[in-house]
Amino acid sequence: MLDHVFTDAIGALRDAFEGAMLERQAFEERFNMDMLLGDMTWETTYGLPGEGVPPRVQADIQLTWPTWAQTAYRSWYLGEPLDDAPKIDIELVLRVQRLASTPDPAAVLDALPASSPMVGRDRLTRSGPTVETVYSNDLGNPEFAIEVSYEGSYEVSEQILEDGARLDNDLSEMGGWISAALVRVGDLAWDFLPAD
Repeated sequence: MLDHVFTDAIGALRDAFEGAMLERQAFEERFNMDMLLGDMTWETTYGLPGEGVPPRVQADIQLTWPTWAQTAYRSWYLGEPLDDAPKIDIELVLRVQRLASTPDPAAVLDALPASSPMVGRDRLTRSGPTVETVYSNDLGNPEFAIEVSYEGSYEVSEQILEDGARLDNDLSEMGGWISAALVRVGDLAWDFLPAD
């Protein structure tokens, strides 16, 4: 495995999710490298245990390591002073799917906080909900879904670069918080379709 702060953050989040008893959706994990721009992205999906396929409620997580962050990290690694601390951009999407009727966006927002707990020095901020309707070819029996996303960034300070264990401390709360959020939205009065 690569010895890199970005892969260390991925490992810390995996540990946090598994410690919170979340179930990884194995075929939903991707690691991408933009060959033209240089950005690295890791995406994965976790759900509550025993939810079926696809899970009724899930969390889609995306971490992005931008090119400028890699430049700052490389300069620090080579012994140069760290002018701007690199940041890992975080996007979390909480999704309720396999719904037989149109979801109530207000109920979802009432169940979720406006921001996450502290992620390092910052919080992830909630956006408005998105409602999705999927029809079959014959336009019968549509399936619905609703998503709420949280966005923010995690600053990788020089202390974290020197001591990677701080990553584990800063990201460890995310697993329990995401698990609790999935339980809260999953416990709302939904009319779910059966699993595939």
